[in-house]
Amino acid sequence: MALALAVGIVVASGRGPAKLRSAASSSQTAGVSSSAVNPNCAIIVPANPLTAKGLATPYQLTGPAGTSPAASGCQMINSINLGAFVQATILDPRTGALSVYNPLVITEGTKPAIAPVVPKLPADAIVTIDFGFNGTTLFQVGATPQALAQGRCTDGEPGSPFGQVSFCNGTAFFDAAFKMERAGRLIVPSAGTSRRMVATAAGMGTGRECPTTRNFDMVDQDPSDNVTTRYLFNPVTGQTAQDDAANAARMKGDPLLVNGSDNALIDDFLDPALGCTPFEAPDLGNNGALTTSQALDELLAAANQPRNAALVPENDEMVLDNGGAFDAAKTDLYRSEIGQAPVDGLTDSSSSPAMFCQNMVDIQTPFLEANQNLLAAWPSPVPTVGDTLFTFMANRLASSFDNLGCQGFGLAQPVSVVVNGAGAATAATLNTDRQSAGF
Repeated sequence: MALALAVGIVVASGRGPAKLRSAASSSQTAGVSSSAVNPNCAIIVPANPLTAKGLATPYQLTGPAGTSPAASGCQMINSINLGAFVQATILDPRTGALSVYNPLVITEGTKPAIAPVVPKLPADAIVTIDFGFNGTTLFQVGATPQALAQGRCTDGEPGSPFGQVSFCNGTAFFDAAFKMERAGRLIVPSAGTSRRMVATAAGMGTGRECPTTRNFDMVDQDPSDNVTTRYLFNPVTGQTAQDDAANAARMKGDPLLVNGSDNALIDDFLDPALGCTPFEAPDLGNNGALTTSQALDELLAAANQPRNAALVPENDEMVLDNGGAFDAAKTDLYRSEIGQAPVDGLTDSSSSPAMFCQNMVDIQTPFLEANQNLLAAWPSPVPTVGDTLFTFMANRLASSFDNLGCQGFGLAQPVSVVVNGAGAATAATLNTDRQSAGF
C-alpha cells in the first residue's frame, strides 16, 4: 500500500515524540530488536473483547502467519514503523452516555509495565473497538477460537484485508447510536465555528464551520483511519502501559508511542489551529478525564455532515480488492464499521472515485490557500513531510492526489512543493482553479 508521506502521521504529544534511539540501545536487555524489515504484523485479540475483562486484557502484537515478534520486528519498540493501537468507545443504551477506553497493546511474550485499569462498563454496554497500525497491514488473530466472533471483529474481506485498520462491533455500535440520536436520547454537539481569535501569531481563525473527518477541507487518500490512542513506553524493558495520569507519574520521563492518524491530525493539530474543539467523552481508564476517539469523531462528522461529504471512496487502497480493482462490498464493510452510508447513487454524488478526487481538489486546495498563514504558524505533525502544518497538509494533498489516481479522471495536480535535502516540504504553491472530473 502506498501509504507513505502522511496517511500514517506521527503525532507529537505534550511530552514529546517517542525517543526510540534510546530504546534500541537497550534492546538486548529487553529481549527485543529494532531492526524490522517486515511491513505486516498480527494482533492477538483477547477472548470476549467487548466485555470489561476483555478490554482490560492486553492485546498482543506479534508476527504475521505465526512468525515471532523478534523474527518479524513486530514489537512495540518498533512503534514508529510497526506499532499497533486499540481504542474502544462505549455507549450506555439506557442514558445515551458515551465513554472511551484505550486497551493496552504489548509485544507478545512481554508483560505490561503497569497492569491496565479494568473499566467499569454500564449495564448492557454497546462497545465498538477500532484498531490502528503504523505499518502496512495488521491482521486480527483470536486468542481463542471464538474471540473474533465474540467481538464481531473484522480486518476486511476473506483474503483481502483493509491494511492499517480493523474493527470490532462497529456496525452495531453506530446503528444503536444513530437510533438513539433520532429518538433524542443521544446528543452529539455541533461542530462549532472556527472562531475569529484576537490577533496572535496563530492568525485570526476562519470564521467558518469547524471541519470534521468528513470534510474535504482535511481528508486524504484514505479518510477516517487509525486512532487517537497513546501508550507510555519503558525504553529499558520494552514494556508499555496505558497513558493515564497515575502511570505517567510512575513512568515520568518515559516517551509516548502514538498512532499515525487522520483523527489525531484533526483533534490535535487542526482543531487547535482553527480554534475548534473536538468531541470528547470520559476516559474509563483515566479517572474520567475527557478524551477523544475515532468513533467520537465519526459521530460528530455524521451529525454535522456537509452536503459534499467525504466518505471512504472505492479508490482508497484500503478497500481495493487484491487485484487493485474497486470493490463495493469491501468499501461498504469498511464504511459500516465507522457509521458511513454504503456505496450508492447518493453517496457517489460526492464520494465516487472521480468525485472524491474532484472535491478534494476543488475544496481542500482553496481552504489551504486561504488559511496558509494561519496553518504555517502551527507545528507540523511530521516534520519529515512538511516543516509546518501548512506544508504538511499541502504535501499530503499532493501525495493523496497521486495515490488515488486522480490524474486518471482528467484532473491536474493542484500542488507544487519545494523540498529540502531531507525531502520535507518547506514551501508549496497551490493552483485553486476549479476542475471537473471526466467520467
